[in-house]
Amino acid sequence: MRKTPATCCWCGPACSESKTRSLLETKEARKFPIEFEGPVHDSDAFAIVLPPGYEVDDVPPPVDADFGFASYHSKTEVKGNVIGYTRSFEVKELSVPVSRAEELKKLYRIIASDERTPPS
Repeated sequence: MRKTPATCCWCGPACSESKTRSLLETKEARKFPIEFEGPVHDSDAFAIVLPPGYEVDDVPPPVDADFGFASYHSKTEVKGNVIGYTRSFEVKELSVPVSRAEELKKLYRIIASDERTPPS
């Protein structure tokens, strides 16, 4: 958002709970499946009302990552003077086999990147 050419502000999903886990960021090869505690469907929705005179320069691209066992989606939209942000994280299968551990790691990295990357 911009008030004057020299003033910028960035808002990101860091204002909510992180959806990532570092359990797979190890050097040792995984021997056992990854077990989730239970099914999960978390969603966040935020609306930020811009003060008069502010405008949005750019928003991050939407993220749509679905690996079958889990998915993550996020989207930022601007409607008038309101920035709307939504995201969802869903665990669909309680057990991820070792053979798919790299996919789960990739999903967590996509989420981490989305949580901390400002618009381009």
